[in-house]
Amino acid sequence: MKRILFSLALALMTGAGILSAQEGFDRNTFTSSTGYTLLYRSLDPLQAKPGRKYPLVLFLHGAGERGTDNELQLIHGSGMFLNPYNRDRFPAYVVFPQCPPDGFWAYDPSVLKGNDFGRYLPADAPLTEEIRSVKELIDSYIASGKVDPKRIYVMGLSMGGMATFDLVLRYPDLFAAAVPICGAVNPDRITEKPKTKFRIFHGDADTAVLVDASRAAYRKLTSLGAKVEYTEYPGAGHGVWNMAFSEPDFFSWLFRQHR
Repeated sequence: MKRILFSLALALMTGAGILSAQEGFDRNTFTSSTGYTLLYRSLDPLQAKPGRKYPLVLFLHGAGERGTDNELQLIHGSGMFLNPYNRDRFPAYVVFPQCPPDGFWAYDPSVLKGNDFGRYLPADAPLTEEIRSVKELIDSYIASGKVDPKRIYVMGLSMGGMATFDLVLRYPDLFAAAVPICGAVNPDRITEKPKTKFRIFHGDADTAVLVDASRAAYRKLTSLGAKVEYTEYPGAGHGVWNMAFSEPDFFSWLFRQHR
């Protein structure tokens, strides 16, 4: 019953469109140390108490939400953070940055060859300006003293799922939990047991990012003794994020993680 009610609430939030998310999330820009301007939207905890530190959730959108409007990145996922039940039970700072139209979060678009992302993603990708700026934005939140540095979480879908892996591997001491949804990573990049807890989701009929990518990441993480859960949805294609968001313990699992 709880799952049905949560799914209904999520559907209502999604059906309300991006307008409600625009009203709930503040509009911001961040300038990195190299002068790069990152567009992002943010949500603060309801009735944040002075002196108290809250978790920080970073949400990285997919390729379809790239742009310069600082709006499209809110299409997927923002509704569940605005859900009154979630906001009351899981107070947190939430950040939705937007990748520009010609970017691809963690990778230069020129390195992406075909659909088999798990195989063709490079093992030594250089740091992009987008990821540098996202990391510096997180650092600015930590420096504000409002964020609990032991409860920083990252999640992303598709292109954002790839960036979720990238951020955890670049900054292994930063994130308590990571949730890559229909994402990918070259498993050769995973060389040590991560401190971050992973929860991976993928559809086995995905033709945009092949499911073998998440399977390979799960196998490599498991072989290193990482704390990782993997959910594969039979018959599901690329857009499994709402299925993942509707898991009854999606929020409770995330917010109980800490370093």
